[in-house]
Amino acid sequence: MTGVAQTMDAAALARAAGAHLDLVRAPFTLPRSRLLVFAAGAGGRRAVPVDPAAPIEGVRVCTAEYERRLDDCEVFREIRVLDAAGAPLPVTDIQPQLIEFGGGAVTLSFAGPAALSIGLRGDGPVLVELHGPRGDASAPVQRIPLTGAAASVGLEIAPDRSASIAVADAKRHREHAETSERLWLDWFANTPRVRPDLQGMTAFCWWVLGANIVELPALGNARAVVPSKIGYVGLWQWDAYFIAVGLSHGDPELAREQLQLAFRFPSADGQLPDVVHEEGILATSDDLPPADRETLRRAGSSIADPGSPVPLTKPPLAAWALRKVMNATPGDDEWARALLPTIARSQDWWFAVSDLDGDGMPEYGHPYSSGLDDSPIFDGPLPTTAPDLGAYLVLQDAELARLAEHFGVADPSVAETHRARSAATLAKLLELWDEDAGFFRARAAGEPVGSYAVVSLLPLLTGAMPDPVLDCMLAALDDEQLFGTPWGVPTVAVDDPDFSPERMWRGPVWININTLLVEGLRASGQPERARDLAERTVALVTHGGGPHEYFNPYTGEKAETATTAFGWSAALFIELAVQLSA
Repeated sequence: MTGVAQTMDAAALARAAGAHLDLVRAPFTLPRSRLLVFAAGAGGRRAVPVDPAAPIEGVRVCTAEYERRLDDCEVFREIRVLDAAGAPLPVTDIQPQLIEFGGGAVTLSFAGPAALSIGLRGDGPVLVELHGPRGDASAPVQRIPLTGAAASVGLEIAPDRSASIAVADAKRHREHAETSERLWLDWFANTPRVRPDLQGMTAFCWWVLGANIVELPALGNARAVVPSKIGYVGLWQWDAYFIAVGLSHGDPELAREQLQLAFRFPSADGQLPDVVHEEGILATSDDLPPADRETLRRAGSSIADPGSPVPLTKPPLAAWALRKVMNATPGDDEWARALLPTIARSQDWWFAVSDLDGDGMPEYGHPYSSGLDDSPIFDGPLPTTAPDLGAYLVLQDAELARLAEHFGVADPSVAETHRARSAATLAKLLELWDEDAGFFRARAAGEPVGSYAVVSLLPLLTGAMPDPVLDCMLAALDDEQLFGTPWGVPTVAVDDPDFSPERMWRGPVWININTLLVEGLRASGQPERARDLAERTVALVTHGGGPHEYFNPYTGEKAETATTAFGWSAALFIELAVQLSA
């Protein structure tokens, strides 16, 4: 590696990440902390539009909690720092380890995972003004002068979001700031080194992964790298796979921990749960939080309140993720061997329990199990036979066969059984090809689905498409009226009546889908196309200002309702950047 990427040390990488910390799309936080610091008014349902060019004159503090909105987790509606004349000192710099007010006159840092410290750097005096949460009208505004010996204030946040306030000296504040800086420098020291033009965004994506680490106390303080501390505080199975792939390039131990946590709670029949969170697991529709049920009711879904529990899981990419993490850390495979039986049983579960019509091709029994909750292929009755699920199952059995041989499983029939089932599933998958339409067509309760969604392109992952089928799929990727939009691959074809450039899985570009298509193109003997899509995907993240949840395929900007600083987008940007830098 040459150029900037070779010379950027941990401090330079931290500064590169800091250039993206705006307290709006990227909050100030700390690995393992549940505290989030935003610009006043930003973050959550009650957030007001924030002009990125306007000065930030106060900050808002919230906690990150499973299935609770930021607005319900507010600790301080606003913290302001006022000078001797009573004028607010604006935020003038944001780095991973501190927020600077008034050109450095005052700084805010973490004082451990559950506390913040605000301290003077100059002579002062200043006044720290603390406004309680919106939901507590009786909370008085607290004003704390900082000057002389009383040059800092610590804010310790309890699990119930109450705050203890203690005044201390400047030395104590400096110690907290230095500890926070050392923690972040240790994290950035492991940033994957990539091409110079990709290094700055890689540093920010590495910050996202570190920032999204939370501890799950009920699980022995297991470290989960969550999709986002803004609304997604749990370990979703699919997200864990993608996040582990990105983490493996800088922190293999943490990558393995994500997979081990995702595989930790299989059901008696082998099903892996959809979510592992601080209060338990989400494995059936009975475990859905009320907000999810209400969303389904609004959509008119008959699955909102089913008569009996519906299993909830995520697509079978476990063996794919395991192989990717193994490839990034060769020579240390015993941890992976221990996980193989769980993956194999989860694969068996799809055929034994989720082949709901008994035809040999498993189906999705719930939209949530697909990971593509809002896709129009789920607008009809369930279960849904989907080409993406068929492709994942073909790929997973092929991977399990290779892994069995890699680990020298004594019984040779194990690999043979996986290969035979992979071939049989591929044959069933090819039955979904609609010759007249020219794409793989999903089925709703056995009836053809009209929508042409990106799931119809994911059979590329098998690397086994007949030439005429492959030619149609490649043409669709090029066609501007189908999937050839300027900023990557939309999740629904442009000419489909269900297409929307902004609505979740109905048109926006998702980094995980692009990455899987990169893999599929490579597997299908299209390395140049694979590289081109990888280049366009990293360019999208850079153009859009960060690893958002999903992007408008025409503008390349964050879709209006997309979450920012999103885990799998960050992880897969890193994965693609590493590939492109090899």
